[in-house]
Amino acid sequence: MTAAAAVPAFPHQLMRRQEAAELMEACSALLELRLLQRLEQAQPRPMGLATGRTMEPLYAALVQRLQAWPATKLEALRAGWLSFNLDEYIGLPGADQASYRNYMDVQLGQPLGLSPAQVRLPDGSADNPRVAADAYGAEVAGSGGAGFQLLGLGSNGHVGFNEPPCDADARCRVVDLSPATRQQNAGFFGGDPERVPVQAITLGVKEILQAEEIHLVVTGVAKAAVLQRLLNEPPSVDLPASWLQRHPQVWIWADGAALS
Repeated sequence: MTAAAAVPAFPHQLMRRQEAAELMEACSALLELRLLQRLEQAQPRPMGLATGRTMEPLYAALVQRLQAWPATKLEALRAGWLSFNLDEYIGLPGADQASYRNYMDVQLGQPLGLSPAQVRLPDGSADNPRVAADAYGAEVAGSGGAGFQLLGLGSNGHVGFNEPPCDADARCRVVDLSPATRQQNAGFFGGDPERVPVQAITLGVKEILQAEEIHLVVTGVAKAAVLQRLLNEPPSVDLPASWLQRHPQVWIWADGAALS
């Protein structure tokens, strides 16, 4: 990993600039290393995972690497796997193709033979989403918080579903999704933003910042403007991702288009 030229917003950052395919291979190689290290730990912290189009090629590259492991090592990985996803829509059953539960089953659960109990998400179909959010936050805290945390970057600067304005002390909760986020995620709903749920449960910025290290993956020219804001603006409630500047171990994985 090569260090980028320092920018004021992220004095401790490590940033990789490559084409998207090379970027995903490099990122998946580091995540594979972290999983190997995790096998050697007596009480490893769980992984923090994310969803979205950006993560699909990353998970595909990671699965390919892990499926090449010797059978005994892969079985040890399965036996010790525990991850917590950032968020889930409210009102979608887990079997719905647009739910993040289904996304994680398709991307990681089924290819690696992991159970839903190992790949955990908020319960977006709970009768009382606020109680479910509190319970999920408590479960993450009780596990010790994430070892490494994967993040994508929303076009309005959100991480998880922490929509602006959002302060650094925000915890796991129910949130209203902005029109910008519903438009961005419409591709999972037949291109119609009106079909995107209006609320979600999300881990807060506070839980994200409690991870040991954070990996923010940003690809495509559509994210160039918000990435430049993140790299150059001071922390602000108007740009939730900017609170990452307070974390000492943030890796920014950005392709050439996102850095254009």
